[in-house]
Amino acid sequence: MTLPSRWPAVLQAVMKGQPRALADSHYPQWHLAPVTGLMNDPNGFIFFAGRYHLFYQWNPLGCDHRYKCWGHWRSDDLVHWHHEPLALMPDEEYDRNGCYSGSAVDNRGVLTLCYTGNVKFDDGSRTAWQCLAEEQEDGSFKKCGPVLALPEGYTGHVRDPKVWQHEGMWYMVLGAQDWQQRGKVLLFRSEDLHSWQPCGEIAGQGLNGLEDAGYMWECPDLFALDGTHVLICCPQGLAREPHRYLNTYPAAWMSGAFDYERATFEHGALRELDAGFEFYAPQTALAEDGRRILIGWMGVPDGEEMLQPTRAQGWIHQMTCPRELRYRDGRLWQTPVRELQRLREAERQWQGYASDAPILDAARLEFELIAPCVTVDFAGALRLIVEKNGVRLERASLQTGETLTRYWLGDVRHLRVLCDRSSVEIFINEGEGVMSSRYFPDAPAQIRFEGASNITLRYWSLRSCMIE
Repeated sequence: MTLPSRWPAVLQAVMKGQPRALADSHYPQWHLAPVTGLMNDPNGFIFFAGRYHLFYQWNPLGCDHRYKCWGHWRSDDLVHWHHEPLALMPDEEYDRNGCYSGSAVDNRGVLTLCYTGNVKFDDGSRTAWQCLAEEQEDGSFKKCGPVLALPEGYTGHVRDPKVWQHEGMWYMVLGAQDWQQRGKVLLFRSEDLHSWQPCGEIAGQGLNGLEDAGYMWECPDLFALDGTHVLICCPQGLAREPHRYLNTYPAAWMSGAFDYERATFEHGALRELDAGFEFYAPQTALAEDGRRILIGWMGVPDGEEMLQPTRAQGWIHQMTCPRELRYRDGRLWQTPVRELQRLREAERQWQGYASDAPILDAARLEFELIAPCVTVDFAGALRLIVEKNGVRLERASLQTGETLTRYWLGDVRHLRVLCDRSSVEIFINEGEGVMSSRYFPDAPAQIRFEGASNITLRYWSLRSCMIE
């Protein structure tokens, strides 16, 4: 049974909400963000038929997580993005409570979406269907319906299919929770995307020596990279440690050897992917030239997100910039894709004592910094403190006003910082570490450098690059 269409309500929400969002002083000038309502997970990130496509979880009807559609952007260059028609709406019985996250594949020349249909029942229970939708000639997507029901032995929390092809066979990883409240990653195999065979659990709590690894693993993404295999995931329920896993839910990664024949993944320790205040649900895609590109959601569920001031202007959240991934020396490195350099305007340089450095406009800015010790103040709303043993990022809680801190530990040799009105992405040592965060200054943000150390500064203002 088809549920009533909400197209008129969505159209009205966009027409009313977009002018308010674009007029907000916190609205990004070159990052992807919703035209109205709430945006979260990146979905269906793919290079297909000469273009990049990025879908995204979107509630156009409000700044909450209740009504989940799939929005759709496309780009020729990872810099300039264009709106495409809304791809999925929760209008069938099998996805009536939300078209949840998933991926996209090229199935013999047809752009095909793989997503989770979420269904909640009146008694509080739920189920999940893994579903397909195919692109039509007019750019719309036709739903093919469910192709995988809830696997036996797991709760209704099974979702976020990441699908890829290897030697003519399709593979799918799913985030899951078993009946013992343990987070898992499940593997399936198919010849045609429609009939799926279970291959078992390849990662999660209780596997490969992982203990106390959380009650639910979301958004798995498994891929080969520079001679190893990397699994990115979002384990919910990890215990907070003094210097990591401090967000409500973290994004993490592990590397090892994935065996297609045996359907096993022998991996090392779980590591935090981004040490900032806002980073979750990342997804990767292969670029045309073979680079592995990642985009993440610059947000975290169930934290202080509903206290962000942009909700008063009818919108909330943004994406990170696209990042290239590399694996070397046992670490996963992240750097902004080189295409973003097209946004740079005239280069400026400065060297001297930190306290004498020029005040910078942080609205659209990229800067590189070499300093043994320095404090970078972002309009009094965010502080980046570089010390001998690492980096601290501080801001006030939106709920209590107390100072909250995030950490990256290690020898800091170089910083590259990307700013966009209400967001900061900090790349440490050419991508050895990353800290992504939002902040909400009362006035247009200016950056001040504090301290007696000698610093070397290189910086560019960035062009605005709005979605068309």
